[in-house]
Amino acid sequence: MDINKYILFADVAATKNFTKSGERMGYTQPGVSHVLKAMERELGFPLFLRTPKGVTLTSNAETILPLVRELLAVNEQLTQTVSNINGLETGHLCIATFASISRSWLPQVIFAFKQKYQGIEIELLEGGTDDIVGWVENSQADLGLLSKKHASSLRWTPLYEDALMAILPKDYPVNGREAIPMKEIEKWPFIISAEGVDYDVHNAIQKAGITPDIRYTSTDDHTVISMVSNNLGVSILPNLVIGTAQSKILALPLEPYFSRELGIGARADSGLSPAARRFAQTIKETLQIS
Repeated sequence: MDINKYILFADVAATKNFTKSGERMGYTQPGVSHVLKAMERELGFPLFLRTPKGVTLTSNAETILPLVRELLAVNEQLTQTVSNINGLETGHLCIATFASISRSWLPQVIFAFKQKYQGIEIELLEGGTDDIVGWVENSQADLGLLSKKHASSLRWTPLYEDALMAILPKDYPVNGREAIPMKEIEKWPFIISAEGVDYDVHNAIQKAGITPDIRYTSTDDHTVISMVSNNLGVSILPNLVIGTAQSKILALPLEPYFSRELGIGARADSGLSPAARRFAQTIKETLQIS
């Protein structure tokens, strides 16, 4: 079986662009078309429809895509296991995570991992909770680094407790306080992250029994911080998200205290590849988690 055509099919399904997938995989655009047309003849049905914005999958292609991704995941696992038996460290590893984790944790983790396993290629997918869970469930990603909220379908390994913080303009009347009551949030225009991106903030609001005056919704944490810094309102974000933006806003703990649990999510019905197991162990070692 020629696995490369299935790899190309899955890549085009992700990029929705023949040229981009060809560049990533070393094909010319005519070469991509040739491989996929041969695959269509073999399968007996079309795979892609051309549109002005790129290509879309046919309904039959949508049906086989999850199976193709599972096939590729098993093939990668087999390749890594054989390489491991033969004393070689090669393979491909896809990590799905929040942008905040990509910025804060992953550079040092990847550096430590590459010191030991230089032959393993790493790909990052960034998105919200729903994106990450979906990528792991359909085998597009080997593992996810995310919040536990709404990740119940994944096998879970806890890593870190991340406090939720009140995000305020620089001139907010803090008056020497060390925490901001949740009830006070109701008094100001509120900027909120979209629910599919960050369930933890929505959960904290619900548990606190408050009704914020929501004026703006964003899928990007840095947009939320920028809006707060420009006095468009207040917000609540995880501490890890704030990072170097601390100079632009005020960030104080909430009263009562709320947090999110960050960890590693993997498919519940299959084991991790050798590379994914090593990466998970490197995360724990780098972050000094037992």
